[in-house]
Amino acid sequence: MGTYHARVEWARGADTFAGQQYSRGHRWHFDDGVSVPASAPPSVVRAPWHVTAAVDPEEAVVAALSSCHMLFFLSFCSAAGYIVESYQDAPEGIMTRNDAGKEYLSRFTLRPHVVYRDRAPSAEEFAALHHRAHEECYIANSVRGAIDVMPTLALAPA
Repeated sequence: MGTYHARVEWARGADTFAGQQYSRGHRWHFDDGVSVPASAPPSVVRAPWHVTAAVDPEEAVVAALSSCHMLFFLSFCSAAGYIVESYQDAPEGIMTRNDAGKEYLSRFTLRPHVVYRDRAPSAEEFAALHHRAHEECYIANSVRGAIDVMPTLALAPA
């Protein structure tokens, strides 16, 4: 089992802070110096108080879910002897309100498109690889919203 760390930093700067007038821009720091600009989403905090060119926490959850699923899927394909040429996903997370009126990411959709080199698994094997990746994915096992995986596969031209 592992323990994972990040560092999140925000500083007020010249903003007044009173009346919700402050930048939501901040930074996420990981591992050996990787730093990512982050902010509240523009759907929650209007300009000029969000940073459009930054990742918001909700997008990060969606990307983390997709990334985790992909990493397990690639590992299982490699172990089974398939050569994956490329993997692309356009994941989506839907925000809704629960019975208490609190917003949460209630549904996720992954749309991985997988291109294989030389040979591809059968449709049944392909679905089983994605099912197994979903079952093993740490992030999928950590979220409470529903997750739909809708993969497509292709064989790279010879």
